[in-house]
Parts: sequence; structure tokens; C-alpha cells
Amino acid sequence: MEKFIEYVLQFGNLNKQQIDLIKSKATEIELHKDDYYWEAGKTVRQIGFLTDGIIHVFYYNNKGEEITRYFIDENHLILSGNTIDEIYTPSEYLSAITDCKLVVFSKQDWKEIAETIIGWDAILQKIMAKYHSEKMARRSELVSQDATTRYLDFIEKFPALVNRVPLSFIASYLGVTQSSLSRIRKNIG
Repeated sequence: MEKFIEYVLQFGNLNKQQIDLIKSKATEIELHKDDYYWEAGKTVRQIGFLTDGIIHVFYYNNKGEEITRYFIDENHLILSGNTIDEIYTPSEYLSAITDCKLVVFSKQDWKEIAETIIGWDAILQKIMAKYHSEKMARRSELVSQDATTRYLDFIEKFPALVNRVPLSFIASYLGVTQSSLSRIRKNIG
């Protein structure tokens, strides 16, 4: 819980009563390796913040192949939909790569926090702007780089993930086969 509060305080100020309100609405949960946080086609009813572990975000293409979109690691908010009132049914899966710990809020409790805490929306806007710029930077570089450069870039940007995420997921994220990734790793190793 403290990790979530510390994280939010990077983006704005909260007084003790506001922090107490947030804590009273939160639940801490654990996911075991391979558990789903959410599944494609099933309505998402909560907002989460990952305090420990790594989550794999993926979907299946029309050939039934699993395609990795990205990874969520510690200190990231997992929102569902564009607005709190939106009924969100994802087209992708979020699955724990490692054992994970999350702070979660029901959509109703999240809405109550937003309606009660003046400035909560501004804090969320700053968090979302940060996520969006990170995601755009990752994606645009992936398109314009060769496979070796993409892998070296992945190592540089996500050093904590390299040894915690299965090679098959990294290969899928980089858009290469696992055997190509093994060759790249051997050539640069």
C-alpha cells in the first residue's frame, strides 16, 4: 500500500485524510505465476497498481499465435477503459509472469476517490501523460530498428526485465522468432 501512496505523491500532494481515504478503499491482492489479472472478453471491474512482479500483456492473432504487446512491471497503474464509467471488456490478456502483488480498487471506490479528492484528476492526468509518452517511445523505436538494435534497446530500457521474463515473450514483443533472438544474444554476448 505504501508503494502506491509514494507513487501517487510524485504527481501531486495529498493530505492525511485523503491518504486515509485511499487506503480505506484499497485491497491488496496476490497473483501467482500464470494467474490472469484480466482476460479478453471478460468485463474488467477494478483498477490495479502493481507493487511487485511482472505482468505480460498479450493477445492472440488470427492464426492463434500469442503476440506480446508489452510488459507491466512494478510501480505501474493498470487502468481499464478511458473513463471510470466505461464498461471495459479487453481484447487482450494480462497474465502474471512472476508472483505479483497489487493494490486494487473497485471501479466504484475509485470513482468515490475521484469525486472526493480535489485534484485527483490532475494527478491521474500526469500519470497517464507519463505512461503515454513511455509507450509511444517504445513503439515508435521498435518499428524503425533492426532486431539486434531492438534487443539492445530492450536491455537498456528494461534491465530489470531481461532475466525475469521468458525469452519467448521477449522475442514476441520484439517481433522476432525465439531462435533469431537466441542468435542475437549469442552474437552480442
